[in-house]
Amino acid sequence: LFSDRSDAVELPVKFVPQRAGCYHCQIILKSSRDVRVYEIECVVNADPAEAQLEFVTPAYQAVIQKIPINNISRRDWTLEAILEGQGFYGPPLINVRLGETALYPLTFKPVAEC
Repeated sequence: LFSDRSDAVELPVKFVPQRAGCYHCQIILKSSRDVRVYEIECVVNADPAEAQLEFVTPAYQAVIQKIPINNISRRDWTLEAILEGQGFYGPPLINVRLGETALYPLTFKPVAEC
C-alpha cells in the first residue's frame, strides 16, 4: 500500500467498533517463500460528554462530589486533574486501573457567599 512498486496490492480492512476502547489485531500474510505479520492497534474515543455539577453548601463548609471515571481501555490510566475556579480542590493525579471505575473526589469549599 505504501510502495511505488507495480507489484503492490491493497488490503482493505473494515473496522466497526461497538464501543470506545483500544483494539489490537494481527494480519498474517503467508506465501510459499514469505510470512509477514502486521500489527494494528486502533484507539476509539467516546463521544465527548458534558456534565454540569451544582454545589450547594454554607460558606466555609466543604461538600465533596465523587465523580466516577470508568476505564474501559486495555491499559491502566494516570490522569492529571486541572481545576479552575476558586474554592475547588481535588488530587492532582488519579490512577484508574483497566476495567475499573475510580471515584475522583472533587471538593468545593467556599470562603464566602458565592
